[in-house]
Amino acid sequence: MEILVAFSVLAGFLLLGTLLRAKLKFFQYIFLPASVIGGFIGFIFGPMILKSYAVIPIPEDWLTIYSLLPGILIVPVVASVPFGVKFKRIFGKQAKEEKQRLGAKVEKKQSSATRNVILLLFVLFLVTQSQGVIGLAVHYVFSIFSPGTDFYPTFGTEVAAGFSGGHGTAGVIGNLLHGMNEPYWEIAQGVTVTMATFGIICGILIGIALINFASRKGHTEFFSRPGEFSSSMLKGYERDPHKRESIGQETTVSTSIDTLAFHMAIILAGSGLSYGLLAFIKFIGIPLLDSIPVWAYTIIVMYGVWWLMTQLNVSWMVDKAIMSKIASTFTDFAVVAAIISIPIEAVMSYFLPVIVTILIALAVTTYGAYWLCKRLFKRFWFERSMAVLGTTTGVFITGLLLLKMVDPEYKSSVLTEYSISYSVNSIFSFVIIPLMFGVLISQGIAIGLLVNIGIVAIGAIMLFFYQRRKYDSSEALE
Repeated sequence: MEILVAFSVLAGFLLLGTLLRAKLKFFQYIFLPASVIGGFIGFIFGPMILKSYAVIPIPEDWLTIYSLLPGILIVPVVASVPFGVKFKRIFGKQAKEEKQRLGAKVEKKQSSATRNVILLLFVLFLVTQSQGVIGLAVHYVFSIFSPGTDFYPTFGTEVAAGFSGGHGTAGVIGNLLHGMNEPYWEIAQGVTVTMATFGIICGILIGIALINFASRKGHTEFFSRPGEFSSSMLKGYERDPHKRESIGQETTVSTSIDTLAFHMAIILAGSGLSYGLLAFIKFIGIPLLDSIPVWAYTIIVMYGVWWLMTQLNVSWMVDKAIMSKIASTFTDFAVVAAIISIPIEAVMSYFLPVIVTILIALAVTTYGAYWLCKRLFKRFWFERSMAVLGTTTGVFITGLLLLKMVDPEYKSSVLTEYSISYSVNSIFSFVIIPLMFGVLISQGIAIGLLVNIGIVAIGAIMLFFYQRRKYDSSEALE
C-alpha cells in the first residue's frame, strides 16, 4: 500500500504538469515535458527545498523510494529497445527462399543515404563524447585550482548523460553507481537531472535563435516559425478525434490476454531474466562480469529474446509502437521521481563547476553540431544540425521538434537518417558509460580524461578517413 500511495502522488504531479503545460504559454514555448514540470513542482514545494515548511509534505520513506525508482524503471525501459530491429531469418523455408533469391549478390557501392547515416552517426558520437571531455576537464581543472572542492570520482560524466540522454538517463547513472556500491550515486543522479534540465531548455531556445538566424541567411529550405506549430503539439493534447494517432495495433485477443498486458509481460519477464542472470554471475563469482550493471544484461537478454522470436517467426506478436509507449510510460514516472528527490544541498555544493560545465558544453555542442554538419553535408546540412543540437542537449523528441521547425512536413531524408544514427549512437553510449566509470573509479580523473580524449580522437580520425574516401569517389552527398 505504501508503494501504491507513493506512486499515486507521482501520478498527481504528472497530471499537474500536464495541466500547466496545457495552460501556460512559457512551458509551451520551450516544449517542456509534463513530467519535468510536475517533477519540479514537487521538488520546489516539497521537503527537499522547504524542509519542515513544505507546502507538499512528502514522507522521508517516499523520497527514498523516489530516489531509487529511476534506476529501477530504467531496466524495463531498456528492455523495450531491441524490439523492432531487423534480423534476417537463418532457419526455415522462408529463410532458404530468401537466400536463393538474393544469391551471391553483394552491394559494393554504398548509397548516399547510407553514407549520410554514417556521417550523422559520427557527428552525434563526436558531440556526445566531447561533452564528456568537457565535464571531466572541468573536474580536473577545479581539482587543481580549487582543492577544497570534494569531487567524487565520476563527477563530470553527468553532462553527457544529461545533455545527450535526458532526464531518463539519470536513472542509468544512479543504477550503475548504486550497483557498484558507490555512496555518491544519489548526488550523481541529481547532478544529471540538473544538467538535463538546463540542456533541454537552453537547447530549444538556442535552436529557435539559430533557426531565425539561418532563415535570414538562406540556409533553410523549409522554414517554419515556432508559432506555426499546431495547438495540440504546443498544449500537449489532441481534442480532435480524427487527428489522434494510434498507439499501436492489437496482436492478441483479449479473451486470452490483453495486448498491453502481453507486451508488458514480455518486458517485465525479460527484466526478471536479466536480474536472474546477474544474480547467477555474482553467485559463481565471475570477475568483471559481476560488476556490469543490470540494464546492460537487459539489452543482451532482450536482443536474444527478439532474435529468437524472429527465427521462430513469432515476431508478428510484438508491436513496436506499443513497446515504445510502455517505455515512455516508465520514463515519465522515472523523470518525476528523479526530479522530486534531487538532493539539493549536495548538488549545490558543486554549483560553480556545474554552471561552468553547462556553459562550456552548450557552446561546444552548438558550434560542433553547426560546424560539423555544414562541413560534411552539401544539402540539408542545417536541418541535420538542428536534429543533432536537439538530441545532444535534450532527448530524441527535442531533436525531432527542432527538425520539424525547419522541415515541418519531413520532406527531406533527415528524419530517417537521424532516427537510425541516434539509435546506434545510444548503443555506443551505453557501452562507454560503464567503461568510463570503471576507469575513473580505479585510475582517477587524469587517466579518465585521457581515455575520453582518446575516444574522441579515434572517432575524429575514423571520420577523417571515411569522409576523405567518400569525397575522393566524387559522389555528391545529399
